Amino acid sequence: MKAIRIGLTGPIGCGKSTVASWLAGYGLVVVDADDVARDVVEPGTPGFDAVVDAFGGDLVQPDGSLDRAALGRAVFSDPDALRRLERIVHPAVRPKILEQVLAADAANAPGVVIEAIKLIEGGLATFCDEVWLVVCDAAAQRSRLGARGLDAATAEARIAAQADPATRLRPHATRVIDTSGSEAAARDAVLQAWKEAVKAAIERS
Repeated sequence: MKAIRIGLTGPIGCGKSTVASWLAGYGLVVVDADDVARDVVEPGTPGFDAVVDAFGGDLVQPDGSLDRAALGRAVFSDPDALRRLERIVHPAVRPKILEQVLAADAANAPGVVIEAIKLIEGGLATFCDEVWLVVCDAAAQRSRLGARGLDAATAEARIAAQADPATRLRPHATRVIDTSGSEAAARDAVLQAWKEAVKAAIERS
């Protein structure tokens, strides 16, 4: 049986991972695209070699791994560099994620969540039955990024690099989850959205 496939996306700091954890509590399998993206640029992979070729050997740390913090600083302040990195990473990520989605089908999971900030741009939405956009107001977003330890300048750079994704992604969204309010309200919204997704899947079958 095919698991219900939910693509989960939205701006940084709006609660995608929290929403994903709640869905995992309902038995869904969560695939984190960020984790997969890290795996495809590990030392010894073609992705690692491509990143070093594109961005320079200075990113290689003494232990042979990538200095991800330095790479992040480089691409989040330079849209062209970010696009260059995405051209390396996205094609390598897609087949790895599809493997995990098919494994969830084989395990008879009720659903699988693909959590990805670049769900649309990376071509991952094509695997999904629904796209859920997680949003919050600007004050909540900045507060949550600060709680992660990001200073104000870094947080603003990360936000700016995404070029207002909530507006850009809304046309692609099946459902919008607003986490600006209380945790209880957000949990209720997620549960209701999951119930509606199940109902829609039954109607499609």
